Amino acid sequence: MVTLQLRQLVVNPGQRIELQGINWNEFEAILAELGDRRASRIAYSNGVLELRMPSPEHEVDKELIGDMIKILLEELDINNECFGSTTFKRQDIAKGVEPDQCFYIENYAVMIGKRRLDLSADPPPDLAIEVDVTSKTGLEAYQSLGVPELWRMEEGKLRISVLRDGQYQEASFSPHFPKFPIVDGISEFLRRSQTEGRSQTLKAFRQWVQEWS
Repeated sequence: MVTLQLRQLVVNPGQRIELQGINWNEFEAILAELGDRRASRIAYSNGVLELRMPSPEHEVDKELIGDMIKILLEELDINNECFGSTTFKRQDIAKGVEPDQCFYIENYAVMIGKRRLDLSADPPPDLAIEVDVTSKTGLEAYQSLGVPELWRMEEGKLRISVLRDGQYQEASFSPHFPKFPIVDGISEFLRRSQTEGRSQTLKAFRQWVQEWS
């Protein structure tokens, strides 16, 4: 049996590694060894651990979508707490995931000042974002953790999944922003950012939100 240390694994940008047969204690040990200051993202479900290294394209789109959600929340005067790429995990269901971005909206008040999470007592985020999801592991984890709304950016198209009766169903609009054509809007502004740049795109997006408000 050959034993490898995590530092011996090389994951290039845009690629992922899947490790099978990982129990919960091993998962916790891997998280501890990886530490908080890392570029990679993890997803864990039923003994399968996925390590993903984001690409530059992924990072740019992730930041843009996160900024657009913040603009929506600000313009609509909706209180929220942003928890970024926090690790969400529950031992009792053997699931763990790190979103690209996430927000507490309905449950923002109970999360103010939180610096340690325990999902056996704390709620999951109300809205989570994933860019270029390539594995069902993350989706299953979000569903099991009870995240009410999940946005996934795949091949330039936004998909919205809403949790109903414990299962995700694809939706044409966002329950958090029901008055806005979010699917087409977010997708279009991401495309525009490739020619107009981040700053101009966000200014145009803010104006779009104000026009629809």
